[in-house]
Amino acid sequence: MIIFICILIVTIFLAYANGANDNFKGVATLFGSGASDYKKALWWATITTFLGSIAALFVATNLVTAFSGKGLVPDTIVSDPHFLIAVGLGAACTVFIASLTGIPISTTHSLTGALVGAGIVAVGTNINLHTLGGKFFAPLLFSPLMAALLTLAIYPSFKRTRIMLGIERQMCLCVGGNAEAVCVQNNGTAVLKSTGIVLTVDQLKNCQQVYSGKILGFDSQGVLDKFHFVSAGAVSFARGLNDTPKIVALLLVAKVFSLSWGLFLVAVAIAIGGLLNAKKVALTMSERITAMNHGQGFSANLITAILVIFASKWGLPVSTTHVSCGSLFGIGLVNKKANLSVIKQIILAWILTLPIAAIFAGICYFLLRQIGI
Repeated sequence: MIIFICILIVTIFLAYANGANDNFKGVATLFGSGASDYKKALWWATITTFLGSIAALFVATNLVTAFSGKGLVPDTIVSDPHFLIAVGLGAACTVFIASLTGIPISTTHSLTGALVGAGIVAVGTNINLHTLGGKFFAPLLFSPLMAALLTLAIYPSFKRTRIMLGIERQMCLCVGGNAEAVCVQNNGTAVLKSTGIVLTVDQLKNCQQVYSGKILGFDSQGVLDKFHFVSAGAVSFARGLNDTPKIVALLLVAKVFSLSWGLFLVAVAIAIGGLLNAKKVALTMSERITAMNHGQGFSANLITAILVIFASKWGLPVSTTHVSCGSLFGIGLVNKKANLSVIKQIILAWILTLPIAAIFAGICYFLLRQIGI
């Protein structure tokens, strides 16, 4: 009984860590482009991720099998409770530490590393390397590259379409250097005496690009904002769809809960983790990788949602983190505003995720076998 309680606690911890690191990734472009404030974006991410987690019951059961460890290590090890605890704890510690430092890493990558680390300690080199490369490494390696390339290809076409429709991009006016005579009004705005242009003074971070023009008779900025929210919700939904089965696999292999109850429990823990501990990763994803406008943020979200949803349907263990960051990398290359130092830090963290999770899980499995809980 104690061993099953331990599995339950470890699974909840992993789900909580996943929420802390991953929940805001789908809506980072909303916050980063100024389309939404932090609180509104976070709640939108939480609700849509939860819905995606529940939907996983119907369309993403292949991922439950993939992350149970079957095919990677012998079946006798897969059903060993010590192995399950070690995998969950190794992955959870890795993701939670990254969340505390504000680095967006992949829960998928962490689970893969933990499976390998605990598997090596359990069975030595008797690990199916073909399964490891084909079902885990290949999707994790190519998904961010594909996301970046698709963003580089698709965003320019969106831009050309906007220009063809006669939708102009406007900027707020930032005055510096040259002194201009102004008349300050009672409502706090200022009017340039030379031109009569009305100015509103605000912080530079709140200076946003907006679109003027009509789409089928509707205001273009309003239409874009709505589509941007829909795309962000789609990414968060896809994340819940893709990540929840990977975590709930620990409960199902141990036969602690049924699939439906396991998905619900994990979904709740993911939501709580996101609401309480998402802020640091949110700032990295929204502001530190690249500056972006509404159209660029929408394009990045659209690519991420499409890739992750298709991956969930076909049982491919891609990382929402890698895909969403890859899309943002692509936007940074397009607008030439990419923060290369931050991107290098994130890529380095991705490289280190697998060995760190493997070490944590291997140590946990060794200690659990020695203690004999």
